Amino acid sequence: MQNPQEVQHAVAALRSALARGKADLSRPPVGLVLGTGLSRIAGALLEGAGSVRVPFAGLPGMPRPGVDSHEGAFVWGRLAGVPVLAQLGRCHLYEGRTPAEVCMGVRVMAGLGIRALVITNAAGALDPLFESGSLMCMSDMINHTGVSPLTGPNCDGFGERFPDMSAPFDAGFRRLARDAALRLGLRLEQGVYIGVHGPEMETAAETRMYRQWGADAVGMSTVLEVIAARHRGMRVLGISCLTNKNLPDCMAPAPLDEVIAVAGRAGESLGRLLEAVLPELAAAAGEG
Repeated sequence: MQNPQEVQHAVAALRSALARGKADLSRPPVGLVLGTGLSRIAGALLEGAGSVRVPFAGLPGMPRPGVDSHEGAFVWGRLAGVPVLAQLGRCHLYEGRTPAEVCMGVRVMAGLGIRALVITNAAGALDPLFESGSLMCMSDMINHTGVSPLTGPNCDGFGERFPDMSAPFDAGFRRLARDAALRLGLRLEQGVYIGVHGPEMETAAETRMYRQWGADAVGMSTVLEVIAARHRGMRVLGISCLTNKNLPDCMAPAPLDEVIAVAGRAGESLGRLLEAVLPELAAAAGEG
């Protein structure tokens, strides 16, 4: 499930498209993955003068998302003066995609030399003290998808055979995010994210089990991408937009349109946080 040749072809095509758009590639940008309902914040944050948009359809081997709220494009631009390459949308295992396809965007970013990655998602809150519409900084994660993007022969050019996962999310990046949230007066929860296969939502029994395992939020993405990023040596900050609360004693439906709407509202807070923290992340990663 490691796909070096496909990644190399996509990296070359993306690099060429960015160069044609006169994107400044003299230093690696910060990578940003925007999940369900969050792609539209790129319009306000990244589509200024000189930005470059590259649809996935123009990149060989780059899978296009099958969910309406995932646009399917890379956008290069600047946020708070920092070069940023944003991935608008992602594909998921529940669409019938392979782990290699799910992780293609992250591996392409790594192939462009990106060392700092901010990965976001929409998630359901499992901790009853968390509120929908708030943000959670991922402190750790549980891969409950049943698969790994590292299965099969290892690509030594990507990373070592048995990458360490004792700290999937960078402690220094998390500290910078917490400090930025405090300055802005934003509530930023800290917690463990569990990634599941989907597409069905969780039962009450599953919600209880995930809480017993130590999970604070649940979603259908992110964990495979983080594994692939850490395999490539990238430093990762993970932020969840909490779109609903999973309370097993009074479970309520969480339809997709409601999830997208709440994610859009939480995206306003996410945008403020990103604008405040990206310069510090870039400096910490040596990209400022």
